[in-house]
Amino acid sequence: MRVALFGTKAYDRDFFEAANARHRHRLTFFEPRLDHATVALAEGQDAICVFVNDCVDETVLETLRAQGVRLVALRCAGYNNVDLAAAERLGIAIVRVPAYSPEAIAEFTIGLMLALDRRIHRAWARVRENNFALDGLIGRTLAARTAGVVGTGRIGALVARTLRLGFGCEVLAHDIAADPDLEAIGVRYVPREQLLAEADVVTLHCPLTPDTHHLIDAEAIGNAPPRVMIVNTSRGALIDTTSLIEGLKSGRIGGVALDVYEQEADLFFEDLSNQVIQDDVFQRLLTFPNVLITGHQAFLTEESLSVIAETTLESISDAEAGRPLSNRVTLAATRPG
Repeated sequence: MRVALFGTKAYDRDFFEAANARHRHRLTFFEPRLDHATVALAEGQDAICVFVNDCVDETVLETLRAQGVRLVALRCAGYNNVDLAAAERLGIAIVRVPAYSPEAIAEFTIGLMLALDRRIHRAWARVRENNFALDGLIGRTLAARTAGVVGTGRIGALVARTLRLGFGCEVLAHDIAADPDLEAIGVRYVPREQLLAEADVVTLHCPLTPDTHHLIDAEAIGNAPPRVMIVNTSRGALIDTTSLIEGLKSGRIGGVALDVYEQEADLFFEDLSNQVIQDDVFQRLLTFPNVLITGHQAFLTEESLSVIAETTLESISDAEAGRPLSNRVTLAATRPG
């Protein structure tokens, strides 16, 4: 099958080429993301493969359909950047990687918490300048604090379990359905508003939907405990960044760790070190000493990249052979109930 992969980096090519030794598809790698300007590159392809910040809206899908593309493979779990209704109308199948390495993202989440709480990122910068003073580096322990986990799928469940059993936190959780295994170790499921009002540490592991868009907003921050820590390794638009900045300025928020950002599409995954960043909101975030930002790398482990490549190519092979697509995303499957 002829497959165009958009938004790829060297590591994507390495892992996809290794996995393709078994599948033997004709892969073409493009560094630009898929959008209205680059969709023409898909001419002559049977399928395309995209990532989290590619644009797969109705206009793009209509162009893909006219070019003969019948399959869009997401090499990620989220699909909020895809117009599923348009895809179904046009007869284009959408597949994804529902889980690649929950451990990778859960471990990174805990790492962000510890780095932020213990000022590790600031200490590292100081030591590189031969500054070994400890002033301003006083941290807080996670033990016995109240942590709130929004979303207890595979990733959130691992984070909740680690916080509860590893650090002895009181853990509050919120999800559509409770996880009995988490309840058995003392995790308490509560309404989202209660979680946001009581948790000293809030970590987000839910998908981006109309219901979760800006779930951290001015009201949530205003009702949160003083010096709340907020961690997001899920989707940037779960947080209203303007309200986040106001919370940091007022001191209501004690610390923020982000691996995702609401307007990350024009920033993340690129080397912009020789450019002037035009995003004033992002630049403002970087001025706070209690903000730690990474560039959407929580998933980036050898294990994750291997699973992503293999699962994606397996779905493409299933489509080519006319087999059922076990990882297909449909509009009906995304509706509650």
